[in-house]
Amino acid sequence: MPLIMIVEDNEQTRQGLADGLNGQPDMHLAAAVGNVADALQILQSDTRIDVLLVDLGLPDGSGVDVIRQAVTRREPPEIMVITVFGDEQHVVSAIEAGATGYLLKDDDAGNIADAINQLLDGGSPITPVVARHILKRFKIGHAGPAEALPAPAGEPRPDGEVPQLTPRETEVLHLVARGYTNSEIGDLFSVSFHTINSHVKHIYRKLSVRSRSEAVFEASQLGLIDLNDGR
Repeated sequence: MPLIMIVEDNEQTRQGLADGLNGQPDMHLAAAVGNVADALQILQSDTRIDVLLVDLGLPDGSGVDVIRQAVTRREPPEIMVITVFGDEQHVVSAIEAGATGYLLKDDDAGNIADAINQLLDGGSPITPVVARHILKRFKIGHAGPAEALPAPAGEPRPDGEVPQLTPRETEVLHLVARGYTNSEIGDLFSVSFHTINSHVKHIYRKLSVRSRSEAVFEASQLGLIDLNDGR
């Protein structure tokens, strides 16, 4: 059962998110706080957090600082921003810091529990208007050459060094390449999706990538997996 932490300064919104999560039989609310200081205190402790839901505009700082602390944990949580800020500067800052989901508070199309499940299955739930800002970072077309996206997560690798995946990580990555979700892979291996989620996070770090598609592309380019081997 994933443990969720909410960082939201508006008490009504925080309680609404908490009530929504408490109504889910397969999710558990680990903590709900309203400022950066309390959030950092929890993230610096041994409290297990699987998913972090964080606002960006907090009374004592930015939610980006919370995200930066979260990604330094030994087992970093999945991170989803829930905020009113949909401008490019906030979006890019959050993603550069390590967020993999970004929803606007006025986005009534999404269900928070569904978005969390997408996140845990390796997806990136993003409000469409926010996705446009990310796509604009490519600037593909007649205006000029493509602009690079924010630098990928993970430690930079020395030139020519090929990361080493464990046999299980390689098996997981082959299934990711075939379109399986983390839950489906867990069922195939008779383990929990948390275990597979952990494998996927390790793969991301080793390959210095942020997404499943990037991981598959990078691994195939490095010769770590063969996309044509029929597996």
